[in-house]
Amino acid sequence: MHGPASPGWLLVALCAATGAYCLLRMRSSVEEQRRAAGGEALMGFGMAAMAVPAAVFTPPSWAWPVYAAVFGGAALHALWAARTNAHHLHHLVGASAMVYMALAMAVSPGRHGDSGVPLVTGALLAYFVGYVLVSGTRLAPVAAAGGGSVGWGDRPELSRACRLSMGIGMVAMLLTL
Repeated sequence: MHGPASPGWLLVALCAATGAYCLLRMRSSVEEQRRAAGGEALMGFGMAAMAVPAAVFTPPSWAWPVYAAVFGGAALHALWAARTNAHHLHHLVGASAMVYMALAMAVSPGRHGDSGVPLVTGALLAYFVGYVLVSGTRLAPVAAAGGGSVGWGDRPELSRACRLSMGIGMVAMLLTL
């Protein structure tokens, strides 16, 4: 992504840590939890890869269409899964945003601030800012309630914090597009 290197590395670290935690969540005994965690791990690691500062590593021109194809597949999977669980609509928006950013980077790989379509970027920013605000308010009561003997992969406050982190990361990536 475009932008300064230090915030870029912080975004890489946030997204990679989120992806790693989502991999831990895949060990859950709850099937739906495992499925959601797999998609979120893909999103976290994909965001980390896309957030590597361009000043440090500029991906080859073929990388952006590959990102678009991978996240296009994730978007189709989320669309299919949304038939049974509306939470997957958020995954659909997230994967579609990643496709959009990958295509914008493929079209103008070296420019900052003029990639993408302003209306689409603005709509995605509005969605993810709203998502972050709502997720943050939902996190506070759960974190105050505490955990008990629930395993790391099944703690609701950690999975919500994971989703909140990815939402914040998505806002940062859209702002630097």
